[in-house]
Amino acid sequence: MKRCLTVLVMMVLAATVIFAGGGRQSSSGAAAGGPAGKSSKPEKEWRIAVVPKDSTNPWFVRMETGVKKYAADTGLNAFQKGPAKTDAAMQAQVIEDLIAQGVDALCVVPVDPGALEPVLGKALSRGIVVVTHEASFQENTMYDIEAFDNSQYGAFIMDNLAKAMGEEGVYTTMVAHVTNASHNEWADGGVARQKAAYPKMTLLAAEPRVESQDVTERAYEVAKELLKKYPNLKGIMGTSSHDSPGVARAIEELGLKGKVFTSGTGMPAENRQFLKDGTLASATLWDPAGSGYALCALAVKILRGETIQDGLNLGNEGYENLRFASGSKKVLLGAGWVVITADNVDSFGF
Repeated sequence: MKRCLTVLVMMVLAATVIFAGGGRQSSSGAAAGGPAGKSSKPEKEWRIAVVPKDSTNPWFVRMETGVKKYAADTGLNAFQKGPAKTDAAMQAQVIEDLIAQGVDALCVVPVDPGALEPVLGKALSRGIVVVTHEASFQENTMYDIEAFDNSQYGAFIMDNLAKAMGEEGVYTTMVAHVTNASHNEWADGGVARQKAAYPKMTLLAAEPRVESQDVTERAYEVAKELLKKYPNLKGIMGTSSHDSPGVARAIEELGLKGKVFTSGTGMPAENRQFLKDGTLASATLWDPAGSGYALCALAVKILRGETIQDGLNLGNEGYENLRFASGSKKVLLGAGWVVITADNVDSFGF
């Protein structure tokens, strides 16, 4: 009887230890192996990592300006680290390395949302806060920030392209990759806008969507091929920040200025020459520095355990009154795009 009682006591003690251990907090404050959330660590010890598609792309170099500004404004350890080029496998490896380093939050702009699901799922399971940008269909994220409604932004690009084309003619759409969620949503929004508002415009049936691989040189090469192959092609709607300068260069070299037009997302500095000489009628933009700042601010709110709801203010222009997308409790929409023209291109400072 005494021996049985001793065994029973030992079993109860073991169960108590296991139960207590199950609620132990991970480095980011979530239960070990459970969902990420509020952190129990002092804020000064938090590490917030922003992972862009490409650390050398001027768009993401500008994003890092916002990350550094957030760090300076708050005194928190927020930093940016990305792959050397736009490559999903390389980006996944950067994230793996950051997980191994024990960061508290990952703020990711995915090259390919689907390809990152496993590694982002791993981060969440380790108790790391995960937020994304330009990835409205990402499953393994707590929240995704969009600078605006993607469909409406695509319509905005189309309005600018249609104006340049005189609201008539054949056009096509260009994305970095057909796997890029946001670029394809913009392109879809643009096509929907054309069908609804510009009946004299026609989407190129043979090649309605082409890839630039997020590389200016490739956008240039694809545009030249298209313009030689389809002499009636009058417009190319771009989405990647590399599309507009690449397409504009092709238009210029082929002597098609004033006959073929392009509009799409672009950086002021990269498009200044083409805007000034009239090759490019306009480019569209939101400031990536603001996105970098907002991503960090959102991650910190989650780490603090704050409620994320409609009307969320992340302390940066365009992100002072975020709303959830219709039917979603994950995708947050900001407000802030502009059109860049020859008249205002010098006012941006980047």
